Amino acid sequence: MAFLTDDEIHSQPDCWQQAADLLDDVRGLLPADGERVAFVGTGTAWFMAQAMAALREKAGMGESDAYVASEFPRTRRYDRIVVLTRSGATTDVNRLLADVQGQLPTLALLGNFDDSPSADLADAVIDLSFADEASVVQTRFATTALALTRAWVGDDLDQVVAEAREALQVRITDEEVEVDQVTYLGRGWTVGLAHEAALKFRQCSQSWSESYPVMEYRHGPIAVAEPGRVVWLLCRTPLGLVQRIHDTGATLVECQRDPMAELILTQRVAVGRAMKLGLSPDVPRNLARAVQHDDE
Repeated sequence: MAFLTDDEIHSQPDCWQQAADLLDDVRGLLPADGERVAFVGTGTAWFMAQAMAALREKAGMGESDAYVASEFPRTRRYDRIVVLTRSGATTDVNRLLADVQGQLPTLALLGNFDDSPSADLADAVIDLSFADEASVVQTRFATTALALTRAWVGDDLDQVVAEAREALQVRITDEEVEVDQVTYLGRGWTVGLAHEAALKFRQCSQSWSESYPVMEYRHGPIAVAEPGRVVWLLCRTPLGLVQRIHDTGATLVECQRDPMAELILTQRVAVGRAMKLGLSPDVPRNLARAVQHDDE
């Protein structure tokens, strides 16, 4: 059976290349060097916001923080807010945009540009509708926003795209989709990718997953490692961690490619496990494509 999520995962390299090609047209909308910027999202977009903020600050372009929209601190001062929203209709994002309207500049990266409340509320918009999705599960929209950011900070997107295409050719084994617990680890900007990989595994297959900064793993989370479970890195493996994980009996998967390409592999395993369990990764239980609510 074909799934929309699987098709959208496979389209990511093309979307990332399109984002890189878009950069020159939208560069003037992106935060200026030296600005203090908050990157904001919900769900998958929040995790990509974490990665984007870390990349911008690491590149020396200015202080950059990331927040989930519902927890944005109204008392902090920023020069600009950048929101990521696929639907443009997410309540928590639009409440924030409405609250700060006229007080500080806002930029929205949108997957749905037409009839989007976020487009009306934000001061500026970058249209990423070419990466919009039909599936409830987010994959290519959020990673395309991240690809645009990586091109912006000077990363070589040609190499990233090439490695992503290679990741799409890797065979997913029966052993990989039979695992019922995975811990994902990242470092720096890839901590957000680790959180996203864990979310996809939970969403698609209703299976147990966790995610942590890699250096935090030995400060408690390693207690759940045991034979039959997996520890998957989306960063370089710190010296000494390999033996510690092997001693637990858990399976260690080290990052063999660019972390975004590695993320594609984790997405494919999540879909593969869902299929093995007879679940649809397109429509995870209890979830909707856009979260809209009246809660205060």
